[in-house]
Amino acid sequence: MKSLRIKFLNKKGQYLAARLDLPVDQEPRACAIFAHCFTCNKDFNAVKNISLALTQEGVAVFRFDFTGLGQSEGEFADTNFSSNIEDLMAAADFMSKEYDSPQLLVGHSLGGAAVLLAGLKIDSVKAVATIGAPAEPVHVTHLLDGGKEEIEEKGEASINIGGRAFNFKKQFLEDLRSTATDHIGKLKKALLVLHSPQDEVVGIKNAEMIYKAAMHPKSFISLDGADHLMTHPRDAQYVGQIIASWALRYLDLPEPTQLETDKQVVVRTDDDGYLTEIKAGPHAFLADEPESVGGTNLGPSPYGYLTAALGACTSMTLRMYADRKKWDLREVRVHLSHSKDYKEDSLASDQKGSKIDIFDREIELEGDLDDAQKARLLEIADRCPVHRTLHSDIKVNTQLKA
Repeated sequence: MKSLRIKFLNKKGQYLAARLDLPVDQEPRACAIFAHCFTCNKDFNAVKNISLALTQEGVAVFRFDFTGLGQSEGEFADTNFSSNIEDLMAAADFMSKEYDSPQLLVGHSLGGAAVLLAGLKIDSVKAVATIGAPAEPVHVTHLLDGGKEEIEEKGEASINIGGRAFNFKKQFLEDLRSTATDHIGKLKKALLVLHSPQDEVVGIKNAEMIYKAAMHPKSFISLDGADHLMTHPRDAQYVGQIIASWALRYLDLPEPTQLETDKQVVVRTDDDGYLTEIKAGPHAFLADEPESVGGTNLGPSPYGYLTAALGACTSMTLRMYADRKKWDLREVRVHLSHSKDYKEDSLASDQKGSKIDIFDREIELEGDLDDAQKARLLEIADRCPVHRTLHSDIKVNTQLKA
């Protein structure tokens, strides 16, 4: 995805930091706004992973830091649930004027409670998705138990949440308590409720309350095994894919544009790490680097794809050959690894160029095959097109695209 850094003004004239995540090589089919979890920010890993899944379906995502959080201006101690709603309204107004009116709202935790209320007020919104959201905003006050009495007595307290200290004022508690709780039944827009039965921060009972209060069309998806913050990238990706698939049913979406390239493959990496999108014709993939070298490990590395290409070509070639010979080859499994090692005959192993690429390949053949047939298939493996390409002279022509 392509990510633009943006700043916009809230109701108090303070600049809020945001990112607009755009689909690669196509115009957005719709726009969404993401409201992050309580005391989190727009760059939280779960937020980025969910946004990535939505952009892959052609939905642009506007994710921003609420006032006093992340890179946004303002003091967190002066904010409350009502100010979060105001920030959401400001984000929607900015999007409508500068890009496109949002059709989808996505909210995580307290952000989920916020989008349920903001969805009533933003006319362009057609669908709302909540992730681990409390049925009532006042639910989050249990996170303040360690300093609630101090807030009530002194009017302010510093409370540690997730390893960070936040200042809370009495007005924060009062605002949560005064927030109306009958808005869910008035939403009358498509609603998707996602919640983990194992959520220890916001219990699954909240999902039941939201679902029962809402009007149709409404849906519920269990995030079995996920924690409240969706710390495992696999859970966040799943959530993004589910929301994207569900939302497409309710949004006014034009048909996606075709990949615009005169080549067979187009690849894109933005300025937010190594995560890279790949499109080969109609097929989309992700490439990345391991966390140990600064990546997010959301896809294979480039060498992982190269190794996989050799394995896939080997397997397909054996399949084709066995089919042509009418041999009883039921399944092929190719196990591969890639490494670099010094040439065995090198006299200058410490010099540049003395290392070579080594692919170790083990082939499993399942079927009624005799030893001669297995030996022949092993020979054919070395004749697969990718194998031959790796052994031939290769020339890469590179130029800047106008």
